[in-house]
Amino acid sequence: MENVHILTQRVSARGEFLPFSAEHYRINETNSPHDLVARLQTTLSIEEILTIFAEHAKQLINLSGLQFQSALGVSQSAGSDTSQTPYSFDLDIESERLGQLIYFSQFPMGKAIEAKLKLLHTALIYPLRNALMYTRVLRLATKDALTGLNNRSQFNDSLAQKLERCRRQHRPFSLMLLDLDNFKQVNDNFGHKIGDDVLQEFANVLRTSVRGTDSIFRFGGDEFALLIDDPEFTTNKVIADRIMSLVANSGVMAQYGVTSSIGYTLANNQDCENEVFARADKGLYKAKAAGRNCARAY
Repeated sequence: MENVHILTQRVSARGEFLPFSAEHYRINETNSPHDLVARLQTTLSIEEILTIFAEHAKQLINLSGLQFQSALGVSQSAGSDTSQTPYSFDLDIESERLGQLIYFSQFPMGKAIEAKLKLLHTALIYPLRNALMYTRVLRLATKDALTGLNNRSQFNDSLAQKLERCRRQHRPFSLMLLDLDNFKQVNDNFGHKIGDDVLQEFANVLRTSVRGTDSIFRFGGDEFALLIDDPEFTTNKVIADRIMSLVANSGVMAQYGVTSSIGYTLANNQDCENEVFARADKGLYKAKAAGRNCARAY
């Protein structure tokens, strides 16, 4: 487990808390670096940290947006306009690369401003590093490591939340359960590396098949689920047909003879988690009994 680094140090002469190296520069007292550090420490959201920092950085540069690129992806401050000229800075701490911080501005950045921004980064790197650590831990707790999809724990939380919203706001939704036909033979005959390739391909099929309002989950093995933000059987059938069509046209899936069986149901405000899951599972059982490679409602 990595240690969370101390973000501030006391300057004994004044009793203030300043970021490391902050004593080398000072802005006006109302917007001083230790005020910035105090604000940055109020959140572990990367986007919120960037938004707070961007507000402070605007004292030095007329920026239109601020973006941070790391191994976790791309994050940016609220309201960022990234169409202007980018100015990039590598952020490192104790030989560890955090990522790249990119300022967007229509005005050229002089060497003096660049130097001041680099000093200002000393207030940012520790809060940002802690936010990155928190985000990594959170993803490990909620994401499937192989496919990057949400995991079973996240499914349980999401299903409970959707049912509560359904009761309060009368917004029904759909649950779809899916598994892969003949997947065991893939692992047995070709090895787990090929099995992993098939699972990743199917995850991509599911991402392509749903809308941004829908959620995709992998429970483990070849078991998957979709929470579909639509209360119509016809919508479920369209999505199921799209999934089976993409599977049939996938070179990877076709090469190993893998198809998908699908069961789905509509949730209502009288349901509990077990009831709606049991109905979707019965739909999946019906699809298996009907010869597989098909979808059935229940």
